[in-house]
Amino acid sequence: MQGTLTFLGTGTSMGVPTLACECAVCTSADPRDRRLRPSLLLRWSEPSTGTGRGTERIVVIDTGPDFREQALRAKLTHVDAVFYTHGHADHILGMDDLRPLSFIAQKKGGPIPLYADREAAEVLVRTFAYTLSPQATYPTRARVQIVSLAEHNPVHGVDFVRIPLLHGDQPIAGYRFGNAAYMTDVSAIPEESFPLLAGIEVLVISALRHAPHPSHSTVEQSLEWSRRIGARQTWFTHIAHDLGHEETNQTLPANVSLAYDGLSVPVTL
Repeated sequence: MQGTLTFLGTGTSMGVPTLACECAVCTSADPRDRRLRPSLLLRWSEPSTGTGRGTERIVVIDTGPDFREQALRAKLTHVDAVFYTHGHADHILGMDDLRPLSFIAQKKGGPIPLYADREAAEVLVRTFAYTLSPQATYPTRARVQIVSLAEHNPVHGVDFVRIPLLHGDQPIAGYRFGNAAYMTDVSAIPEESFPLLAGIEVLVISALRHAPHPSHSTVEQSLEWSRRIGARQTWFTHIAHDLGHEETNQTLPANVSLAYDGLSVPVTL
């Protein structure tokens, strides 16, 4: 089954351009240097049981502060599920923008499931208590429901496999789906996670900058992981304003590139 992976945002928690910054990347005229907060979209058609077209399925990974703008650009008309990597602001604060999409989902049969680890779920409930707390009664709240993340999370024929990662000293989740994997905000990959990445052909992994950072991988670290995993194509995301798109790509191996907002890549699910 074929699908399409689309980068909704490839920037860091502060985005690019970064406020009050006049560096070469923040003032660049190249649209690929404009990076919204990190988010990913996966589309596929669920096979039809008859002679008609299959049903389009849409899964989003992380809903950051820019999610509304990203959803408009991607022309989203529905969302089947959302997966969260962790509970930091740049990954969750757009959850409330699911509201109009969740009203559509509710009419079709139920709330939008939000898959999250326990820690991320607790942050979501605290942040959006008016929507997610057991006492929530706000009449136009988003029709969403937190689902506890498991090792395997099937959504309409696609298995989303949780990949344990570290973000500094915080355990977070990456995801494998078919021949692709998405791992953002990663600073270390536990040894036990590498077998889960065997056979990956399309790798999406964060690469903040060249200088070391306590909770994010550098370009060099992510290149080393890419070589070890052996992906046919690697796309870097969660990119700081230290890295210009064109000049950085010229220094990378032929099968590794910086992603950019709006880029779509075919994957096999």
